Amino acid sequence: MKPTSTYLTPETVAKLGSMELRARLVVEGFITGLHRSPFHGFSAEFSEHRQYRHGDELKHIDWKIYGRSDRYYVKQYEDETNLRATVCVDMSASMNYASEGNVTKFQYATFLAAALSYLVLQQRDAAGLVLYNTDVQTFLPPRSKQSYVRELIRALEGAVPSNGTGTSVALHHVAEKLGRRGLVIIISDCLDQPDSILHALRHFRHDQHEVLMLHVLDPREVDFHLGSAAVFRDMETGQELTTHPQQLQRSYQAAVDEFCQRIKHGCHAQNIDYVRITTDQPFDAALREYLVKRQSIRG
Repeated sequence: MKPTSTYLTPETVAKLGSMELRARLVVEGFITGLHRSPFHGFSAEFSEHRQYRHGDELKHIDWKIYGRSDRYYVKQYEDETNLRATVCVDMSASMNYASEGNVTKFQYATFLAAALSYLVLQQRDAAGLVLYNTDVQTFLPPRSKQSYVRELIRALEGAVPSNGTGTSVALHHVAEKLGRRGLVIIISDCLDQPDSILHALRHFRHDQHEVLMLHVLDPREVDFHLGSAAVFRDMETGQELTTHPQQLQRSYQAAVDEFCQRIKHGCHAQNIDYVRITTDQPFDAALREYLVKRQSIRG
C-alpha cells in the first residue's frame, strides 16, 4: 500500500476516483508530512489550539500537545476559530493547458482548491469558492458547516475551462460580494495584464482582506523545453504560430521571469503573499503557505 504522503503528487491524485477522495488524501498526506518535518507544530490539532502567547493563562495550556511537539499550545474557543477563507479559481481557457506528462493547470487548481477547502473546514473555519473567467461564474459564500465541502467539490467537478480572462472585472465583483474581512486565496495562471491583476488585488486589501496569490504554471511555460519545432495555439483565441523554441528559449525565459517578478513585486508591495507553483510540484508547498498565512492572521 502506498504511503499517504504519496497522494501529494498531482500525477497520483489525478488517478483517484473522486474529487472528495483526492481532497481528503492530499490533506491526510500533508498532515502526515508535517509530523515528520520542522513544521510539526502545525498539526491536525491546530483546528482547536493556537500557540501560547505572553499573557495567556497557564491553565489553558494543553500539556499533551507539549509532550509531543515540545511547543506550548492553548485551547482555542469558538470566537478564535472564525476565519473566513474564499478560494478563487481561474477557469479561463488558458488554464486547460498541459504539457506531456502533466495535469492541466485547471486540474491542478481544482485539486488544490478542493484540498484547501477540506483543510479549512477541518480547522472549523469557513470556506467559500469562486470560479471565474471573464467574470464570476460561480460564487459560494464562506460557510463553516463540515458537509459544505461536498457542495464546494461538486462545483469544482462540474467546472469546465472556457472563454478569455477577465481577472480585474471578476475579482472586483468578488470583493464587492464578500462581507466581513477574511482570507482570499487566488489560484490562477495570471495570463492577463499585470496592472489589471494588481489593481483588483488592491480592492481586497482596501477592504482589509488578507490575500494569498498562488500562481500556477505548467513547467514548459517556465522553461520552454519544447523541442526543435512547435506549433503554438492561443487557447483563448485559437490563433496559431509555428516557431523553433530553441531559438527563442533564452529570450522567452527572460520574458516569463520578468512577468512573474512584476506580479510578485506588485503583490509584496501590497503585503500580499505570492507563490509560484508548477503543475509537476506536490501540493504540500501551497498548503504549507496557507498554514503560515493562517498562523500570521491569528497572530
